[in-house]
Amino acid sequence: MAPVRAWLAAPLGQEVSGAIERLRRSPDVQQIAVMPDVHLSADVCIGVVVATSHLIYPQAVGGDIGCGMLAVALDIEYESLGDPRAAGRVLAELGRAVPARRRKRRTVIQQPEDVTIAALSNPSLESIRRNEGAVEFATLGSGNHFIEIQADEENRLWLMVHSGSRALGQAIRDHHLSRAQPIDNRLRILDANSDAGTEYLHDASWARRFASASRRAIAEEVGRALARTIGAEIRWETVITTDHNHVSLEHFGGCDLWVHRKGAMPARLGESGVLPGSMGSLSFHVEGRGHVAALCSSAHGAGRALSRTQARAQVTERELRRQMKGIWYDSRIAEKLRDEAPSAYKDIRAVLRAQKEMVKITRTLRPVLNYKGV
Repeated sequence: MAPVRAWLAAPLGQEVSGAIERLRRSPDVQQIAVMPDVHLSADVCIGVVVATSHLIYPQAVGGDIGCGMLAVALDIEYESLGDPRAAGRVLAELGRAVPARRRKRRTVIQQPEDVTIAALSNPSLESIRRNEGAVEFATLGSGNHFIEIQADEENRLWLMVHSGSRALGQAIRDHHLSRAQPIDNRLRILDANSDAGTEYLHDASWARRFASASRRAIAEEVGRALARTIGAEIRWETVITTDHNHVSLEHFGGCDLWVHRKGAMPARLGESGVLPGSMGSLSFHVEGRGHVAALCSSAHGAGRALSRTQARAQVTERELRRQMKGIWYDSRIAEKLRDEAPSAYKDIRAVLRAQKEMVKITRTLRPVLNYKGV
């Protein structure tokens, strides 16, 4: 059986342990690394890295292929968002500039050539790309996706964007899972050397490019909104980008392995990364240490401590407002944000302590203004 190495911020629950054990016993799994933000998800847990020699597990990437982070500095300081009128204008502009849902997109934003030039492997996927993809590009999505303005240790403001491939990634996963070979009552596999495997890898690579370009377009739209409201400009020379749902061919121990990351970001030696907390806690910019035992990977955030159902049962609207004190957000939708409350997530500092071998902190940021789609 494959070795499992874990860096934990809290003991594993029984269901998480069972899911990891099932994956460990699956064909061609060579190694598993469990990140400290691990939590339960369908089929394969979030916060798990899986290495194989030739078999591809689409469920170990998930549906939001290419989901990730973008961080970039602004040319202004904290005081520019110090009063509620300025914060209100920014929140209103963000809602207009970056809709969460495609049906709220008033204008279609041009996609870069490296996204539009490549066709997907199947006509039905290509139809979704040309239609849904066009209107979902540069939309935020809901759930834990967000736009946040943060302040660093010197009170300089930074922008952080978390978004993914929207409906395209899910369509790609579902199409290729329908062609994959079942190995138990849950997991399915594709051989990387087969036509089906090659086509999945092609489409998944496209979804990563789509998601990355979409985050950049979101940041550009936010930049224009901030210029209109508080006179801020983005300093693109500072940009950091990373993603945390993908599969890539990487070299470890003298051989090439297919490294699947689901809720884990790459952290090779010197590689920059973005590690968000919750909407009410600190976030961090980090640099990878290239820890081979962890497959050169890192947690992708704080990770959920409570499921969405548990959070909605435990966190009242009043409690959410208390936890978000001092941070600008749209309090009119507080009822819909209860499952995103800071207490629904693990302690981000505990996550960082558990993975001190994997990354070092280069910048600490506190939330100033948070925008989420619902």
